Amino acid sequence: MFSRTATLFATTALVTLFAPCAEAQKRNDSVSTRNNPATHGSASKQPGRARTEASRAPSMLGATAPTDEHIEVTGHSYGDGVTRRAFGGGLMVNQDSPKSVSEITRDFIAKQNPALNPMQLIALLPGANVSDTDPLGMTGGNLSVRGLTESQMGFTLEGFPINDIGNFAVYPQEIVDAENLKTVRLAQGSADLDSPHISASGGVVDMYMIDPKFRPGGMVDMTYGSFNATRGFLRLDTGRIGATNLRAYFSYSQSRQDHWRGPGWDNKKHGEMKIVNDWGDGNRVSLAVVGNNIQNNAYPNASLASWKKWGTGFINPVGGSGLAAGDPPNTVYDAHYYTPTRPGSVNYYKTRPNPFTNIYASMPSTFKLNDHLTLTETPYFWYGYGNGGGAQYTDMSRFTYGTQTLSGTVNGQGGTGMRVLYNPSLTETYRPGATTKLTLTTGINRLMIGYWFEYAKQRQTAPYSFVGPDGTPLSQWGDENNVILSNGAKAQYRNTFTQTQVHTPFIGDSLSLLHDKLTIDAGLKYSIVKRNGTNYLPDVRNKYVSTNYNQALPTAAIRYKIDNRNQVFVSVATNFRMPQNYALYDAGSFNQKTGLYSTLANPDQKAEISISEEAGWRYQGDLISSSLTYFHYNFTNRLYTQSVQDQASGAFYSTNINAGGMHSDGFDAEIGTRPIHNFRPYVSVEYLHAVTDSNLPAGSGSGADYVRSAGKRAPQAPDWQVGFGLDYDDGTRFANFNLKYVARQYATFMNDQSIPGYVRMNVGVGYRFPKVGIFKRPILRLNLQNISNNQYLSWIQSPQTNANPTIGVFGNTIGGSTPTYKIASPFAAIATLTSEF
Repeated sequence: MFSRTATLFATTALVTLFAPCAEAQKRNDSVSTRNNPATHGSASKQPGRARTEASRAPSMLGATAPTDEHIEVTGHSYGDGVTRRAFGGGLMVNQDSPKSVSEITRDFIAKQNPALNPMQLIALLPGANVSDTDPLGMTGGNLSVRGLTESQMGFTLEGFPINDIGNFAVYPQEIVDAENLKTVRLAQGSADLDSPHISASGGVVDMYMIDPKFRPGGMVDMTYGSFNATRGFLRLDTGRIGATNLRAYFSYSQSRQDHWRGPGWDNKKHGEMKIVNDWGDGNRVSLAVVGNNIQNNAYPNASLASWKKWGTGFINPVGGSGLAAGDPPNTVYDAHYYTPTRPGSVNYYKTRPNPFTNIYASMPSTFKLNDHLTLTETPYFWYGYGNGGGAQYTDMSRFTYGTQTLSGTVNGQGGTGMRVLYNPSLTETYRPGATTKLTLTTGINRLMIGYWFEYAKQRQTAPYSFVGPDGTPLSQWGDENNVILSNGAKAQYRNTFTQTQVHTPFIGDSLSLLHDKLTIDAGLKYSIVKRNGTNYLPDVRNKYVSTNYNQALPTAAIRYKIDNRNQVFVSVATNFRMPQNYALYDAGSFNQKTGLYSTLANPDQKAEISISEEAGWRYQGDLISSSLTYFHYNFTNRLYTQSVQDQASGAFYSTNINAGGMHSDGFDAEIGTRPIHNFRPYVSVEYLHAVTDSNLPAGSGSGADYVRSAGKRAPQAPDWQVGFGLDYDDGTRFANFNLKYVARQYATFMNDQSIPGYVRMNVGVGYRFPKVGIFKRPILRLNLQNISNNQYLSWIQSPQTNANPTIGVFGNTIGGSTPTYKIASPFAAIATLTSEF
C-alpha cells in the first residue's frame, strides 16, 4: 500500500503539476483573479477598500482541503499579508458554516512573535485554553477546548492529519512557520464529514499555508530576545515560471534559546516548500512539504506541593550544585531555589532530551470535471522519528527479561552494580494516506461522496544505553550503544509494532432553498479502523493483538439567513475517538511477584463517542461582526489512563479504562470590528459547565472500588474564559494588546485539587520603514509576552481520580495520586526585523 501511495504522489505531481501549462496560459486572467495581486489593482490603490468572498458552499459537508477555504479578505498589503481591514485585527472572520467556527488571519499572525506555534496563536479564540512552557513555543504546548484536550481534537495542515497516529498527541512546534501560515481555523464543536481523523471526539483545528506569489521575491526576518533567543527566517518565491501559473516558494528557519528555568536549551531547524499551479475555471494542484528537526531538553513538571514551596524552582532529590561543563552561564543556581541534579543522576537534565525529525507532504488538488462535477484529491505522507528522553537506576546484573533475570553488557563490556541508563521512548512512524471526494452541484442541490484511506505503521521501542561521564547520553536518539542482555536480546522497556488501517467512506447532501437563505445539510461517514499489533517483550499476556472499530457518524445542520446581516443555525454531529495504541500492550518493568508489567494492556475498550449539539446566531455588518453559540455535549466511554495499585503486592501499574459518561453545556461568544479611527477591538467569552456522569473505578483485587466522581466538575475544564485583543494600525505604526483570563481548573475527578485562575497579557509594537534598496518596506517590531511576569501553573499534565485518600462506593479506602502540572513561560521581550524583497 505504501508503494501505491508513493506512485500516486509521483504520477499526480508529474502529470497534473506541469502538464496544464498551455491551458493555464490561455486562461491566465480568469485564474489570477483570486490570487494575483496584479488583478487587485483597484484595491491596491485604495487601502481603505477590501473584497470579501462569500462561501461557495456553506455547510458541514467538507471544508478541510485548502481549496474549500470559504472566506478571504484581500486588499492593499502593508507587509506580509496585513490588510488593516480584517475584523478584530485579524482575530475574526465572517463565517457561513452552520456550526461554531472561529478563525485568525495574517492581520493578526504577522504582528506576533514569529516563533509562536499555531497553538499559541489561537489562544484568544472562544474556548481555546492554551498553555506553553517557553517564550518561543519550541517545547510545544497544550490545548483544551470546551474541556477536551488536543488529543481529542483533530489537527490538519493543508488538508492532511498531523495528530500522532498512536496516542493522537499534537506537537505544535513541529508544524509550520508562522511566516508561511495563512489562516488557522478552530471548529470548537465537531469535525467536518471529510475531516481525516480517528481522534476528533471534540472539534478540529485546520491550518493553511500561504500560496507562492506571482512575482519573484521573498522575505527575511531576524529575531533576538530574552534568554538568548535567536531566530532567522528566509523565504524565496520563484514567481511565475515561464508563461504559466506554476510558482513556488522555499523557506528555511533556525531557532535557538536557553531555558528560562534551570539548565537546558532548545534548537530547531525547519524547512518548507509549496508549489502551486492553477488553470482553467477552478482547477488547481499544489504540493506542500514541511521538514522539521528539533533537539531540546524537557522542562520538569511540578506537583502542587513543590510549586507552593519552590515556585519556578525544582527540588533536587540528590543534592549538590551539579554545575557541569557546558551548562548555560546565565543560569542562577541556589541551593534553596533551584538545585539541578549532578551528572550521574537520573534527574540530570541532559537525560531529558527530546530529539525528533518529521517530514510532512501533502498534495491537495481540485479538478473541475465539468460545470457540475468537481474532484478533490488530497494524498499525503507523514514520517517521524525521535524520542522523549528518560533515565533510571538499574542493577546491571539483574535485568528482568520477563520471568528471567539476566545481566547486561554494552559493546561487549559487562556492567556491575547500579548504573544510570538512558531509556528514551523511541518512535518511528510511516503514514501514507489520501482523501478523495466528488461534489455534484445541480441547481439547488449539492451532493458530496468521498473516501478517506490511510495505512500507518508505527514502531515503538525503549532501549537502554549508557551515559557518558558528564551525564550526556552516548546517543541521544537512543538507537546506539544499547544494552545487550546475556541471552543476546536488547534490553527494552517496550517493544511494539502497530499497523493501523483506516477506511472511511462519507456522503453528504446540502439543499439550498429560498434563494440561498435556507441551507439544509445531512451527512454520514462510516469509519472502519483495524489495528494489528505485535508485542516483542517476553511473557506478555497478549503477544499478538487485533482490534476493529466500525462507527457510523451522522451529522445534520440548518442555517437560515434572516437578512444580509443576521443568520441563525442549528447543528448536531456525532464524533468518535479510538483508544490509544498504548492500550494494546503490556510494557514497562516486570514484577516477578505478580507476573505483571507496570503498564497493562486493555485492548477491549470501546471507542469514545460524543454527540454535540449547537445553536447559534451571527451578526455580520460592515463595521461589526459577532457570533453567539450555545452548545451541549454528551459523552460515552470516556477514555482515561489510570494508575492502579495491586492490593496483594502493593505494586502500582497503569492501564487504560472506560471513565463512563460526561456532559457539558455552555456558550461561546465573540465580537470584532473593522477599523474605528485605526483601532480594531476583539472580545471572546466562553462559559462551560462540564460534569462527570460516572463513578470512576479505582484500586484492584479485593480493594477494587469506585470513587464518588459522578456529578463533579470535569478536570481541565475552566468555567470561564475571556479573551481580549486591541489592534491599532495607521499604516506606518502599529500596536496590539492581548489579554486572556482562564478560571480555576480542577486536576482530579473528585475535585479535591485544582489550580487557580490566571490572567496573561501580551503587548506588541511596530514601525514600517520606507523602502530601502531591495527591501520593500522593512518592519521593526517588539513583542512583550506575559508583561506582568505572572508566575502560574498553566496546564494539568496528569489528571488523577483523587489527590487525597477517599472512601469508595463500596467502603474501601482509596489512596490519592499526585497530579503534575506545567509552569507557564515568564516575561520575555522578542525583537524582530523583517522585510519582503
